[in-house]
Amino acid sequence: MTDTRRRVKVYTLNEDRQWDDRGTGHVSSCYVERLKGMSLLVRAESDGSLLLESKINPNTAYQKQQDTLIVWSEAENYDLALSFQEKAGCDEIWEKICQVQGKDPSVDITQDLVDESEEERFDDMSSPGLELPSCELSRLEEIAELVASSLPSPLRREKLALALENEGYIKKLLEIFHVCEDLENIEGLHHLYEIIKGIFLLNRTALFEVMFSEECIMDVIGCLEYDPSLSQSRKHREFLTKTAKFKEVIPISDPELKQKIHQTYRVQYIQDMVLPTPSVFEENMLSTLHSFIFFNKVEIVGMLQEDEKFLTDLFAQLTDEATDEEKRQELGMDDAQVRSAATDIFSYLVEYNPSMVREFVMQEAQQNDDDILLINLIIEHMICDTDPELGGAVLLMGLLRTLVDPENMLATANKTEKTEFLGFFYKHCMHVLTAPLLANTTEDKPSKDDFQTAQLLALILELLTFCVEHHTYHIKNYIINKDILRRVLVLMASKHAFLALCALRFKRKIIGLKDEFYNRYIMKSFLFEPVVKAFLNNGSRYNLMNSAIIEMFEFIRVEDIKSLTAHVIENYWKALEDVDYVQTFKGLKLRFEQQRERQDNPKLDSMRSILRNHRYRRDARTLEDEEEMWFNTDEDDMEDGEAVVPPSDKTKNDEDIMDPISKFMERKKLKESEEKEVLLKTNLSGRQSPSFKLSFSSGTKSNLTSQSSASNLPGSPGSPGSPGSPGSPGSVSKSTSQMAAITTKGGLVGLVDYPDDDEEDDEDEDKEETLPLSKKAKLESS
Repeated sequence: MTDTRRRVKVYTLNEDRQWDDRGTGHVSSCYVERLKGMSLLVRAESDGSLLLESKINPNTAYQKQQDTLIVWSEAENYDLALSFQEKAGCDEIWEKICQVQGKDPSVDITQDLVDESEEERFDDMSSPGLELPSCELSRLEEIAELVASSLPSPLRREKLALALENEGYIKKLLEIFHVCEDLENIEGLHHLYEIIKGIFLLNRTALFEVMFSEECIMDVIGCLEYDPSLSQSRKHREFLTKTAKFKEVIPISDPELKQKIHQTYRVQYIQDMVLPTPSVFEENMLSTLHSFIFFNKVEIVGMLQEDEKFLTDLFAQLTDEATDEEKRQELGMDDAQVRSAATDIFSYLVEYNPSMVREFVMQEAQQNDDDILLINLIIEHMICDTDPELGGAVLLMGLLRTLVDPENMLATANKTEKTEFLGFFYKHCMHVLTAPLLANTTEDKPSKDDFQTAQLLALILELLTFCVEHHTYHIKNYIINKDILRRVLVLMASKHAFLALCALRFKRKIIGLKDEFYNRYIMKSFLFEPVVKAFLNNGSRYNLMNSAIIEMFEFIRVEDIKSLTAHVIENYWKALEDVDYVQTFKGLKLRFEQQRERQDNPKLDSMRSILRNHRYRRDARTLEDEEEMWFNTDEDDMEDGEAVVPPSDKTKNDEDIMDPISKFMERKKLKESEEKEVLLKTNLSGRQSPSFKLSFSSGTKSNLTSQSSASNLPGSPGSPGSPGSPGSPGSVSKSTSQMAAITTKGGLVGLVDYPDDDEEDDEDEDKEETLPLSKKAKLESS
């Protein structure tokens, strides 16, 4: 059986000075090595997670309130509280705290709450306890001055509070209050107002328990009616006794519960209506009052939960169809309030434990029809939200997103929550979610295009886009089988730009996956047509729609999605060819032509691969050796025109390289006999790139052709310039003169340049531009 003594709720005080519930668990105290001291630990009763880990600091002020509360501050503006189910548990933990701090467990506060100057501390410590004047009518002014003078000093406030507690002083003051009222002694009543207000600012739970007791609370309110700053006294007691009525819609049989409700209402009234608005300096002095009210409410709710008869009667009347509307409102809520409360409860459940909600709805599906499943009811409530701003729908959509998010789904050895729940969701719920979308996109344009419908469809598209990103094959099967993308793209014709952009974003997310199943579906159904139409209809306007569509096509070009590139150019090039303020579409055309050229000339593609491998893809270690040799060579030690030829390059067999080159050049000669220069590349970003031209002389071409059959190839035994050959030291390697010269603005860069290699070559070209001419000559020779 669970130990209820240690059962607590953890609360933190937020910026609005309200207590937030952080969860329910069981508290313990033990030594924590990481914190180097005794600490309070609270573990959640649901899953055992750590709700609180707080070291018991020897200098922290802990307060014990109402027998079941312990309150303290961890840091500036960060207050914590433990609310115990039983007094025994509170006393046990309080003893542990007092033991660490060396305090007597009988105290209600372990430290002074505010630091003060050393002088003041010394003076107060050296003085005896505070002695109160005798409680007489003639000394009320003296008492009021004493209370006012004690408030600035924490130690004096502490001593004053102890004196008031020990001597039963508050009840004596309230007796004088009756005397002053009978005598109509206004001056005395004004002094009593200042005294009682000052006692509130002492921020002491023990004093509040006396002041808010059944026998004292109305007299305390009476004292606060005589504000000296007002010309006439207020009638608070008259309002509470004659105007405010306690009505029991469901009879409450527990007298303790009833008394607690009365007390809480009156204390709340004191805080909101009777006490003056606290100044900046006084606000923190009333924190205990806020806590007193809050934990009273917590206790009331707990007592109602334990009263089975009360709850049974309440829900019986709420669910009874014979209960009239007036009675329902008396029970607490009208229909709108019921929906709002139900949404709040569902929100708390999803945020607290989404797995529990998922498990419930999957079990529910085994017993009920789809129409009454909890998630489908939530979706229908979202769809039917009457709020023009769809505030409730937005909240519910966020909760649905949490439920279908795989990131918070659990996986065990026997089952995977993601697989089970997503299978359930797409079978039983997805058709309800997409119903408004499918109903509104039966034609070429949305059948309803008002603002509220557009907002709802945008919310649905946002969730579907999330599903595309996170649900892989579940959403893929649904989109393709139900032709969802085509229906979504109908919304590109909406007059609401935000909805059209949501539809475009949905398609962009699909294309971004680069999934060929999606791509084939898009091409088969010609689903670029609505996008191209929207782009053309947008005209020359430079807006978000324009940029988003261009970005989609630019993604296809940059990622080289070949199937979509071919589809776009073959079907929509005539519509897009005149767009020249960006180079995206011309770039797509170039990609398409390159693909077609490779298909028509497979040998050309293989030759490019060979050239890459042999001329540009040399072993990294070889390159390092060459660079080291080059940089270590002293320019002054070399004769003009001498080339440094790395031995590793010359020992390679170049026959495999030269043969396809010669055949390629023969084809080029026949095809381009009239042309001497060919422009290879146009920069797709809109800026002109440096011109790359191929220049071939007749001598060069014949050399290339003859070299393919020559026996004395560079690197062959006995060839001039090869390692170990008797070639003269000052001669230039003949292989250099036999290469096809490629002229650029920067100099020689390689054998043959292809468009696909431009990006890589640009880096090499930039490097060469920065080299000295003499160094370039060496590189060219090598």
